[in-house]
Amino acid sequence: MNIFLTGGTGLVGSHVAEEAVARGHHVRALARTGSDTKFLESLGVELVPGDLANAEAMRNGVAGCDLVINCAAKVGDWGTLAEFRELNVEALRILLDAMVAAGTQRFVHVSSLGVYEGRDHFGTDETTPPAANSLDAYTRSKCEAEALVLEYHKTKGLPAAIVRPGFIYGERDRTVLPKMLVNMRRGILSYFGSGEQALNCIYVKNLVAAIFLAADKPEAVGEVFNVTDGQRISKKDFIGTTARLAGLKEPTRHIPLRLAWVLAVIVEKVAKARGRKTAPLINKARYKFLGLNLDYSIEKARKVLGYQPPYDWRTGLERAVADVAPKVLGTPKS
Repeated sequence: MNIFLTGGTGLVGSHVAEEAVARGHHVRALARTGSDTKFLESLGVELVPGDLANAEAMRNGVAGCDLVINCAAKVGDWGTLAEFRELNVEALRILLDAMVAAGTQRFVHVSSLGVYEGRDHFGTDETTPPAANSLDAYTRSKCEAEALVLEYHKTKGLPAAIVRPGFIYGERDRTVLPKMLVNMRRGILSYFGSGEQALNCIYVKNLVAAIFLAADKPEAVGEVFNVTDGQRISKKDFIGTTARLAGLKEPTRHIPLRLAWVLAVIVEKVAKARGRKTAPLINKARYKFLGLNLDYSIEKARKVLGYQPPYDWRTGLERAVADVAPKVLGTPKS
């Protein structure tokens, strides 16, 4: 196939490109000016200069492609809704218009389990609608992006499928896992509550497997799929294992959940009032990540897509830490 990929220089996109090339597909990837494209170039990926907001780049990207995979997104736990909407919704509309005009045969959009209401979840599945209001601007924009994709499927016939991963980790991660390792080394990472709450994580190669299943299966068109590693993994399991693999001390401090929530609300309010440009150490989004029980059902993906996570989470985490820790900590994995 000919595949057009957005977000190719990021964590998910680079692994999608790697797998696509391994399968013998021709990959064309969007590349912003100044972005690090060395890995994509080493794979022989064709680069399309521009960004999602560039209509000409979108038309050039999708031209002659059988499959489009959208891994691009503004991700983070800090920023205004307008900032997140600019890339995650409005620029996405430009890509959707280009695909409709080109007659794209299949589109897979990478969303997030964050679209669900910011509360404890116990086996939540796709019959639960996304939350109209969520704890942070990022997840709100992802809700709106999903609605836009489904609207184009229903009204313009775009053959689209959506996958909703949880917290993504893996080799070449430059954001969440590095921050976690740095905070562990500084001794400022604490559990919210017991730490036994479920973490909705997914190893990047498991996500890539789900993406290609959604691209291949006719039954996936018009559908949304939750995807995780398929095991119940507690925050203590994940964080503690990460610390041991990196040769760091496992966090031992626990902040009571109620206190953590109060602190998140107050600190976030003060930070916004002061016009802070970077996220404070505690905010509502981080409370959601560390404090809530985030357990989601992937039975629909199993049944409709035949999704069986090919990698155990411990294997995935070992690979991720072995790659990320030396870059972040400057020391080899113990």
